[in-house]
Amino acid sequence: MQRRDFFKQLGAVATIAAISPAISFAAEAKGPKSPNALSYKAAVDAITGKKGATESSKVKLKVPEIAENGAVVPVTVEVESPMTDSDYVKAIHILATKNANTRCIDVYLTPANGKAMFATRIKLGDTQDVAAVVELSDGTFLTASQNVKVTIGGCG
Repeated sequence: MQRRDFFKQLGAVATIAAISPAISFAAEAKGPKSPNALSYKAAVDAITGKKGATESSKVKLKVPEIAENGAVVPVTVEVESPMTDSDYVKAIHILATKNANTRCIDVYLTPANGKAMFATRIKLGDTQDVAAVVELSDGTFLTASQNVKVTIGGCG
């Protein structure tokens, strides 16, 4: 083997070694989807049975406009409802539009709860909308949403 051929082959091997990890990382960047991955539209369709939800002022969604830490974002949902046996809130669903799994939490209520209110903390991976979808006892769905700016990511 000539010295010139040796350096050509060495350069080719070094180039391949430098490019291979970049190709590998690019493939991982797309990555496999989580088995729990669910888009916002698919989640709303699953909850409402493809009926959709109507924006309503009866649903009061309280989330901070700016969350310093996306790992613990406080959320409070309160619904104007008499909570009687004939007219009550059956469920409150909290969704984060850009999380891999959009559904954050589902809470089921009965008239025995007395008040349609729920508070929790959720994890947000990025700046996105947080939505509350409320199921009423008559089979209708109401919704409210608000954008939350996350300064430090919580997911990943």
